Amino acid sequence: MSTTEEDRTPEPRVLGVPRMGLVVLIGVSGSGKSTFAAEHFAPTQVISSDHCRGMVSDDENDQSASADAFALLHTVVDIRLRRGLLTVVDATNVQSRVRGELVRIAKDNNVLSTAIVLDVPEALAKERNRGRPDRDFGDHVVRRQRRELRQGLKRLSREGFRRIHVLRGPEEIDGATVELERAWPDRTELTGPFDIVGDVHGCREELEELLGVLGYELSRDGEGRPVGARHPDGRTAVFVGDLVDRGPDSPGVLRLVMGMVADGDALCVPGNHENKLIRALKGAKVQATHGLAETLEQLGRESEEFRARVLAFCDGLVSHLVLDGGRLVVAHAGLKEEYHGRASGRVRSFALYGETTGETDEYGLPVRLPWAREYRGKAAVVYGHVPTVKAEWLNNTICLDTGCVFGGKLTALRHPERELVAVDAHRTWYEPVRPLSGTPPEDGERRADDTVDITDVGVGDGVSAPGLYVETADGAVRTDSGSTLSALEVMSRFAVDPRWLLYLPPTMAPAPTAAAPGLLEHPDEAFAYFRGAGTGEVVCQEKHMGSRAVAVLCRDGEAAERRFVPGELGTVYTRTGRPFFQDPALRAEVVDQLRRAVTEADLWDRLGTDWVALDGELLPWSAKARPLIREQYASVGAAARASLPAAAAALRAAAARGVPVDGLADKVALRTEQTEAFSRVYRRYSWDTDGAAGLRYAPFAVLASEGREYTDADHLWHMAIAERLAETGGLVQPTRYRVVDTTDPAACGSAADWWTDLVSAGGEGMVVKPVLGARAEGRKGLVQPGLKVRGPEYLRIVYGADYTDPERLAVLKDRNLGRKNSLAMREHKLGLEALARHARREPLWRVHEPVFAVLALASEPVDPRL
Repeated sequence: MSTTEEDRTPEPRVLGVPRMGLVVLIGVSGSGKSTFAAEHFAPTQVISSDHCRGMVSDDENDQSASADAFALLHTVVDIRLRRGLLTVVDATNVQSRVRGELVRIAKDNNVLSTAIVLDVPEALAKERNRGRPDRDFGDHVVRRQRRELRQGLKRLSREGFRRIHVLRGPEEIDGATVELERAWPDRTELTGPFDIVGDVHGCREELEELLGVLGYELSRDGEGRPVGARHPDGRTAVFVGDLVDRGPDSPGVLRLVMGMVADGDALCVPGNHENKLIRALKGAKVQATHGLAETLEQLGRESEEFRARVLAFCDGLVSHLVLDGGRLVVAHAGLKEEYHGRASGRVRSFALYGETTGETDEYGLPVRLPWAREYRGKAAVVYGHVPTVKAEWLNNTICLDTGCVFGGKLTALRHPERELVAVDAHRTWYEPVRPLSGTPPEDGERRADDTVDITDVGVGDGVSAPGLYVETADGAVRTDSGSTLSALEVMSRFAVDPRWLLYLPPTMAPAPTAAAPGLLEHPDEAFAYFRGAGTGEVVCQEKHMGSRAVAVLCRDGEAAERRFVPGELGTVYTRTGRPFFQDPALRAEVVDQLRRAVTEADLWDRLGTDWVALDGELLPWSAKARPLIREQYASVGAAARASLPAAAAALRAAAARGVPVDGLADKVALRTEQTEAFSRVYRRYSWDTDGAAGLRYAPFAVLASEGREYTDADHLWHMAIAERLAETGGLVQPTRYRVVDTTDPAACGSAADWWTDLVSAGGEGMVVKPVLGARAEGRKGLVQPGLKVRGPEYLRIVYGADYTDPERLAVLKDRNLGRKNSLAMREHKLGLEALARHARREPLWRVHEPVFAVLALASEPVDPRL
């Protein structure tokens, strides 16, 4: 049986909609816009004029509130689009002026606008409205709206909508599906690794040489011309534009790059020179200056088919590329963060030409605004356009145009390694209008990379602090406003120069409360925690009773000037970022002794670095905590020794008179014994020092060196480095440790006995860490980087001399460790992030953000005894 035209089911329509952009639903009242929106978009994505009217008047049908309702709607739309969120406007939107305001907001936020028109028969719309009790307007309203809709359909493209979908009738509306499409610049799924090549400008021979140095293998056509290049390790080349003009062989460069892009071995963004070439090839009248005449003459010797391929290639290039999960942006002239991933004429213009003042300099070239100096984006922005003598990082941005065509170099950046590779120009192919030595970055700009601003740490005007939201590789970490302001006070008044602060040590959680009677902490619970997390091997390290100290040491002054602070060779700071030693001479003496140990241990060469950062413990405790010991601990012991003997004498006298005071006398005798034990603890960790003499430093981790951090190295590697340093003698002290299989009861029992011996001999205790290192993961992600297991005698100075009394110990055992564990893990994530950012050579303000957040978290209300 044949099917008639009327019987056929219409093909379902697939409506392409940008994931980041504005969608305007257009249709008369009763056309089904709200139903369509609910079916195809998330509730949070839909902004309804009726809902806004209800929010400002408590009545969605109060037409007198429409002005305020649309003011609210426009505000919400503007905020969402500024934040890069898909936003759908559910209103009739049949009037041109209403749509125009929405399109204007979209353009202001550099996103595309899509119109979806629901065109239903007038009779159906009237029927639907009559069936709704909340719609009390007459049929004439629908009639007017439909007339405006029909008139507006012809103008939608002129109004600025980039896509227009018209669905006619209920069947086509019901059968439609919405497909969210990524923006053209969004190539975040491509993770590289990448080799980003600066402005080539027709220098084909230099490009071939650079690709060879980078490891690419070129392929050639029958005439010997390079038509492609592939890296054996699967790396991808990315070209920043300006492939053409000024140089000797623009067609050769195009042939090679087009082949690489076609084969999937390269990506490319357009430069301003390609943009001008496109217009020339399309027949537009352009001035053949700045090397365009030479390119057109060279292309004139090529075939018509080749010129057509060049036009199609250049015309199809996207303004910029967002790569590697958003961590890398490539644009010819750079790009401000607010433009990343967006599409508009404004964005394309900035990507091609940068931002100019409209003036020209003494050479007749545009005066450009220094956007990179103010850049605070998370993505590294790699660009070209403005030739400079040397490629240098500035605020997480780098210009790779090192003037090859002007006799300079052709430069590439390896990402994520952040390594620069360059080859010299074979000759000066084109005389520059402005000397390369006078181009940015200027000295003043270059140092902007080494500054932090109050706004970098979530504090706007220094009075209000919204808190910090720090994205780490292991999840986001937040700090509240009060903690942020407290950290600002400490950091601004007391901390070392922030250029040294690549890391702040996290707090450490204690082992779960011991089940054994008479003990608050025991190794068995630490082993059980790691065993339960799926961590088989742990390392138990002797816990030194000193003060946490990070040492950053430079091999020479050149390393200090390049990476840290000119004129200093290193520093030692506390876990709150303060200088460990207030006396500059003592600080220099300690730094020199630690540098000498690194030199004698041959670590500079073994690690391939000219600086190193160590985490460790500086002894004795009294070196930093003498006022605390004197005022908080010694005073308690002194008071007890003054009062308890008198109390004991009075009780003896009372007993001699026949007063029954035996129980009280026993209690005083116990307190006397406990106080002496309390005093022995803090005395054991205090001794006199004379300058650096008497000081000891026990390193237990290498934090970072040039170009890398060591959180992925296992703890046995770290301990081997620590042992190597300790063998040099002098200031460095070794740390005893042993490896334990948490699934082996005998091994756990032996380690517990070792802990008992340590604490019985006066040691503080031990720290249990996963052998796999700081980034060790269990069944549910990161595990605690370490659990401290403190000895019963040491805990007297934490909980009080009498904490071992059964009634007190029973209360203390009911301690809640959840908040402390959470704090330790959050600070741990921030520490890992800070080290990773520093290793990637990110700007100071990016490294400082997680470091500052650690200090902010340190003021959270957590039992300090934990």
